[in-house]
Amino acid sequence: MIRSDYGADVANTVARRTVVPPHREGGQAQYIEQPVPEPGGSSTSAARDLALGHLGDPLALEDLARATSTSVRTLSRRFLHETGTTPMRWLAGQRLQLARQLLERTDEPVDRIAAQAGFGTGTAMRQHFREVLGVSPRAYRNTFRGTQ
Repeated sequence: MIRSDYGADVANTVARRTVVPPHREGGQAQYIEQPVPEPGGSSTSAARDLALGHLGDPLALEDLARATSTSVRTLSRRFLHETGTTPMRWLAGQRLQLARQLLERTDEPVDRIAAQAGFGTGTAMRQHFREVLGVSPRAYRNTFRGTQ
């Protein structure tokens, strides 16, 4: 009903806030947005800001450490303390979130979305979707866009 009245974007937001998929097919995982620490005010914010500004670009742990003027080891330790995860897992999560948004809001092909989100290839993005969400990008798009 919300999708019909207000569109898929609003329906998806409402569904995530109520922790239910907007259109359930049997056996699908829940899709909730993960909270992200606020940029600024932390020792790893410069690394996170760099990563968020360059999600489509290849980024190495060394690039993120350089942004914070620390060693890789120090960045990794601080990042884990502040976010609860490693820098590269966090980066993969942010790329996955971008890919999800692009799948929901655009008609771009999976390979183009994979490149824009920093996965490089559609195959790599499909692997991440399967590992994290348990579905393919196409199935995800069908669920959140309401297309069959």
